[in-house]
Amino acid sequence: MELSKLQRLVIDALEDVKATDIKVFNTADMTSLFDRIIIASGTSNRQTRALARSVFTAARDKNVDVISIEGEDTGEWVVLDLGDIVVHCMQPAIRQYYNLEAIWGGKPVRVKLLPHSLTKPESPFSQFDPQNP
Repeated sequence: MELSKLQRLVIDALEDVKATDIKVFNTADMTSLFDRIIIASGTSNRQTRALARSVFTAARDKNVDVISIEGEDTGEWVVLDLGDIVVHCMQPAIRQYYNLEAIWGGKPVRVKLLPHSLTKPESPFSQFDPQNP
């Protein structure tokens, strides 16, 4: 499948399950292993697993090979390898900690997203004040 169509397929599958803070990065100049990284957030283990399952199902329905899927057991960070695109479905705290955008984010790809896909979910720790528990 053409890269732009595969990219759209992944984004649509993520948006169908209400992924937030979707980012797409061009990695073609950084590695020969894949051309895009897509990172999306889910608010719970169940949602990150659902995001990954939505991408898996959409890819399978279009006869796109899913080379591997990792992390479904915990659901904190699920990775799908679609060959040309690697998809990371992460909970906000895990995403913030590993900061994949700093590693792969040199070349953001402009894509059309639904409004809910642009917002960053609030971390469960953002309300925590260690001085006033």
